[in-house]
Order: sequence, then structure tokens, then C-alpha cells
Amino acid sequence: MVQRKTRWEIAPWNEQDERQAGLIAEALGVPALVAKLLVQRGHNSPDAASRFIHGGEEHLHDPYLLLGMDKAVERIRAAGAAGDKIRIYGDYDADGVSSTSLLIYLFRQLGYHFDYYIPHRALEGYGMNRAAIALASEEGVKLIVTVDTGISAYDEIEYAKELGIDVVVTDHHEPPEVIPDAYAVVNPKQNKCGYPFKGLAGVGVAFKLATALLERPPLEWTDIVSLGTIADLMPLVDENRIFVKYGLERMRSDAGVGFRALSEACGIELDVMTSTSVAFGIAPRINAAGRLDHAKRAVELLTTADYDTAILAASGLDSLNKERQRIVESMVKDAELQWLAKCAAAEEAGTSPPPVIVLAGEGWNVGVIGIVASKLLERNYKPVIILGIDEQTGMCKGSARSIDGYDLHAALTECGQWLDHYGGHQAAAGMSLHRDNLEAFEQKLCELALEWLTEDDWIPKTAVDIVCKLDDASLETVTQLAQLEPFGMGNLSPRLLFQSVELAEKRTIGKESKHLKLQLGSGRKLLDAIGFSMGPLSEGLQTGYSIDVIGELSINEWNGRRKPQLQLQDLHYQSDDKPRQFPEREHFIIIYQQLKKLGSVPLDGLIGKLAGQHRMPRETVELMLDVFEELAFIERKDGMMNATLSPSKRDLSTSKRYIEARENAMLQKA
Repeated sequence: MVQRKTRWEIAPWNEQDERQAGLIAEALGVPALVAKLLVQRGHNSPDAASRFIHGGEEHLHDPYLLLGMDKAVERIRAAGAAGDKIRIYGDYDADGVSSTSLLIYLFRQLGYHFDYYIPHRALEGYGMNRAAIALASEEGVKLIVTVDTGISAYDEIEYAKELGIDVVVTDHHEPPEVIPDAYAVVNPKQNKCGYPFKGLAGVGVAFKLATALLERPPLEWTDIVSLGTIADLMPLVDENRIFVKYGLERMRSDAGVGFRALSEACGIELDVMTSTSVAFGIAPRINAAGRLDHAKRAVELLTTADYDTAILAASGLDSLNKERQRIVESMVKDAELQWLAKCAAAEEAGTSPPPVIVLAGEGWNVGVIGIVASKLLERNYKPVIILGIDEQTGMCKGSARSIDGYDLHAALTECGQWLDHYGGHQAAAGMSLHRDNLEAFEQKLCELALEWLTEDDWIPKTAVDIVCKLDDASLETVTQLAQLEPFGMGNLSPRLLFQSVELAEKRTIGKESKHLKLQLGSGRKLLDAIGFSMGPLSEGLQTGYSIDVIGELSINEWNGRRKPQLQLQDLHYQSDDKPRQFPEREHFIIIYQQLKKLGSVPLDGLIGKLAGQHRMPRETVELMLDVFEELAFIERKDGMMNATLSPSKRDLSTSKRYIEARENAMLQKA
């Protein structure tokens, strides 16, 4: 028996959806599965589906629909015309780096007098700060343009105004109740902002500013826009989908110097770049600069025109990322040991382990605590807060990750009396507090978890788009699924459920048999499936029996051959079920023809050999031999199987054993 690891939540589907999918399939000429997925994702008419698949530059929104855009453009143009010094003020993550880099390209092209500033993550923390603003004043800055930050910097912007500096804020984070009194604030999430798409990344807002200033969308910079959009986990729908489509195409065909250097340094092939390659290859190296050193190293990479400079910068970021991985691995081990100690203490006290994981350590690098929190959540499926303690001050900086049903922002609000600062949303948040308050903080978080979460909430979920048949997994259909790309947040790679399919073959592959390789189906209708790190499940599976699997379809290319393949996410197999398949007549013919060729062979090992060669359960092969013997097609005697050379012609239906087995199979199916 192999039990599912998660709760399977199948998206609803009704007759109206089926009709709409049929219309889309006919109008767009796409396979039924592609049409169904389009409907499931809200594109439930031929026009909407066509726009989703083919949407381009013509579907980008007018930047002046953003509240405050007209004032922002007016002030920036005035500063540029006067030759005033403009400072770009960005953030240290990949979105902030992308946003800063995009405005550097913009202001260069416009010929403005400018520089940029990104705070040091460990020394200054997130957002605008008074020291940085005072420095700007000393250096003659007349206008600060923020990117991916500033929406909560009310006091800091008041200070800038006192020093004679105007501030234009461009941001995408949730606005506070009181918006800063800047010269202009551009954020699609502001109240009274009628912009039709609220899901822009910080770099997306910067792109709209660039569009307004240039009076055209600068599609040549969409590689940078796609980087920030993907890295910041923005939904890949509406304008973001268009940005990323154009950006990936640019990376594949005409990548900038920085991207070419980084791809060479880390071994990523640009000509097959995908959103996944950006998320797990490019973005972590860009983020590594701000986590372990200074984000300006990433900005320099993305904005240099010199390839030698870019290669040095890319190699440096790759090294930083390797160091980041080493630090994370070490911190995860320390955190796991601390968590195991807490669980052991709870067991000794006769209580359950804490429902929320709260772990703190001196010397823990605050630049990577969010990654550590994510890894512990994956392993334990509980809300996680990881805090780094400053040994001298006793202050803790924390990063949190949560599960469905536990709203981190709401929980932190309930704990406000112990926190110096906090912010975030349901799934991720950050906070700071003194170590003296840790115990009370943890206790309250755990109380809220027991109050808010039900028994089901502690089981991770797998969202399923569609229930499929093996016929849906043709090479043509899988190829056309690419029309739904790029995949990412808001447009995930389709997860498909195949129910009660026969397990034709199983084996383990890779070092130490780490991975699981399956063949699903029967006869010529077979689908390969690969389950990474699922090798241990092989012992609980038996070929010839039915299995339920969830996975994502892709194309596996090997030695010039292209075949559909299912990447497994979860599976379920009930070992006490009976095999669902009753052998067809063609199966009897195939086995008998082989027995005739064998002529006379020892019975020992014959059943196992035939079962393995033809991917059948041993019971099925035994049934066939019983039927063949009853019909006098073979003889079993003295440990040997002898095939009858010229048997009388007799139909399978004349065998009592065959009839009895077929009737039993029909009863089981019913």
C-alpha cells in the first residue's frame, strides 16, 4: 500500500464548463485538454482564451491609468530638463535590483543626471532610512525616485521634504492606512487607483513609468522585467504574462550582456530559457548579492555593457550563491536539531509538539532566514518563524512562512505588544522583537494555531486541475500545452489526475535507487512517469494493479525520440485491491505464440519470466496457463511445460476456467 501524501483538491467542473471547452477547442483548434485547462483558469470563451494565448504588446494598459503617474512624469521630466541630480532608491531583493536596473537604463537613455542607492540588508534593513536621505542631501540630490519600496516611508519622506528633496514613490506593496505625502505616489494598489491590473511587481510599475516617459513600451528591457516579476512570485497573468513572454523570448534570442555572462557562469542554456530556469537559476544568484554582500553587485551585472566586467560580476554572484547554499544548509541542520530538541522535551512532558515552529539562534544570517523557514515548512508542514539574534543588543530579526488557514499577518497583529516592527501577508512575513519577548511570542502564536486550524489544515493540499485519461497524454496534446506557458504563480503548470490506471512497470533509477520510474497503461497505450526522490515507494507497488497518480506532463527527449512523460507529485495505491485488468484475447494469443516458440521449458521461473516480459501480474499469467491446459494447448508434467504442436481449434469461451475468471473480474469492476 502507498498512501497519498497530501489532500487532493480537484477543481470543480460542470456541464457548462464542458460546453465552453468544446467551443474553445473548435474555435482555436486546440486539443480538448488544453481547452479544458483554459476554462479552468478563467478564460472561458474563445475570445478570452485567444487573448490569453496570443496576447501581446497591444494588450498592455495605458500607464496613465495609474494614479499619480502624470505627476510623477511631470516631476521627473522637470528634474531631467534642469539637470538636477536624481537618485534611484531601490530594494536589495531581485525585484528591487531589477527595478533599479531598469530605471538606470531609462535615465541613461533620457540623458539625465542620476545615480542609485540600495540599502545594505544587514546594516540598514528594508526601505528608506534617514541616514541615506541625509547622505542624498549632502550629495546634492534634488529628487529621489523609489522603486519597489517607499509606500510605507511616511516619516522618511517628511524628512526628505525638510531637506529640500522631492520624492516620487513607485511601489507595489500593500499601502498603509496613511499614504506618504510624496510629490507623487504610483502604486496600483492605492485606493482610488483605477488601474485594471493590481498584480504588477515593483519592476512592472517601473516599466509603466518608463513607458510613460518614453511614450512607448520599452520591450527591449522586458528581460529585466521578467526577472523581477518571476523572482517576486507575481501572478503570471494579464500584463505580467506579456512581460514574461517577451522577456523569455529576448533572453533566448538576444540576451543582454549580464544575462549572457550569468548563464555562462552558472551553466544555464539561454536558448531554452523558461520561467523555471529564471526562478531557480537566475533569481537566486541575483538575490545572493543582497543576502550576503550588497545588491549593487547584481545591479552592476545587469547594467554593464562590458562583457569582461559582466563575467567577473557573474562569477562573483555564482560564488556568493554557493556560499549562500552552504550557509542555508548549516542553518537548516542547526534549526532541525533545535526543533527535534523541542519535540523531545514535549514528549518527555507528556504533551504534543508545538503547533508553530519558532526557532532562534545567535549568529544566524538574517539574509537567509526566509529560505530556512521555507525549508522547515516543507519538511514539517507547520507555520515556521526563524529568528536571528543579535548577541550584543538581544534584538531578533525574524522571517516567517505559513500554511493555508494560518494568517501570519493576522497572527503578528495579535502579538503586536511584543513586536517592534512587523509586516507581510498571510503566507510570509517579517518581524523584529527582543529576545526577552520570545517565549510569550511563541506561546501566543501556538494558541492562535490551536484556535484557528482544524484537523484537515495540518495536511498539505495538492490542487488538481483536471481528471484525465491516458488518451489525453498524447505527444500532440503535451506539445500544445506549451501554449499555456509561461508557468508560474497564478498560472501553474497543469496538475493532472489519472485515476485507476494500470501499473504496467515499475523500477528505481539513479544513485542509491533514489528515483521511481513507472509505465502506466496497457498494450500500446503506455505513459512513462518519473517520481524524483520517490524510489522508496517502489516496494509498496505491484504491477498489474490499478493506481491513482497526480503529475505534470512534459516531453522527454532522448536519442532523438520525443515521448510524453508525467512528472509525479503524488500517488495512491491500495495493495488489497484486485487487479482491474482482465486479459484481452490478444494477450492470450501473444502468450501462447511465445509458448509455442519455447516448445518445452521448465516450469520453474516461467511464470515470473512471462509476467516480467509482458508487464502482467503473476496471477494473470497463471490464469492463462490454466486456460491453455484446459483447452489442451499445453501440458504441464514432471516440472516441464510442453506446448502442443497441432492443437485442436477451440475458442477461449469453451474454457470453464476462462468463463469463471471473466465473470469474477466483471463482478469486481461492478
